[in-house]
Amino acid sequence: MKIGVLGTGVVGQTLGTGVVGQTLGTALVAKGHAVKLGARSAGKPEGVTWAGANGALASEGSFADAAAFGELLFNCTKGEHSLAALRDAGGANLAGKVLVDVANPLDFSKGMPPSLSVGNTDSLAETLQREFPQARVVKALNTLNCWLMTGPDKLAGEHDLFICGDDAEARKQVLGLLTRDFGWKPERVLDLGPLSSARATEALLPLWIRLYGSLGHANFNFHMNIGPAPKA
Repeated sequence: MKIGVLGTGVVGQTLGTGVVGQTLGTALVAKGHAVKLGARSAGKPEGVTWAGANGALASEGSFADAAAFGELLFNCTKGEHSLAALRDAGGANLAGKVLVDVANPLDFSKGMPPSLSVGNTDSLAETLQREFPQARVVKALNTLNCWLMTGPDKLAGEHDLFICGDDAEARKQVLGLLTRDFGWKPERVLDLGPLSSARATEALLPLWIRLYGSLGHANFNFHMNIGPAPKA
């Protein structure tokens, strides 16, 4: 599959999250996908270096280049810039495509810890879906460190991902990619249904950040210990 990854995805070095887009892109290339990493403009040093290090299946370009290239897209831009980045990518290049939104609406304007720029009655994922109604937005991979996104076995024990989106077929396609290419067990990807559930998954980030500050590292994730439904 041809995949476009928008943004190198530096969420903030203070959070220890590293380069999300490059990490996802590298994992996808390793699985045989052709990946184009997009930035604000083509020829950015980070993108050129990444493409050169990852062989013939890896390339770089602008947001519009990556969006036009990909049959499936990842939004790995900083949440505060996601809307502008997708506008640069172009609505026509997004139309009909699954857009996996990995970003979070973090506001660092008052320093650490950041707050959410949108929440409770809205989410970044819903904002993007409203702006680009012909895209098929699926929220996923936004609640853990990027090294665990593509390697769940790097963390001992069971731990979970959350996925949501208004298009059930798009969610199914993303679930297939997560299990087939990133190694997630299907039962550990919890389908929360409609995209409005992103209000809850994005709201986990303030807790994630506090945990990071307390632990001093990002090698952790959430796990739901789900028992059987109680008998009536």
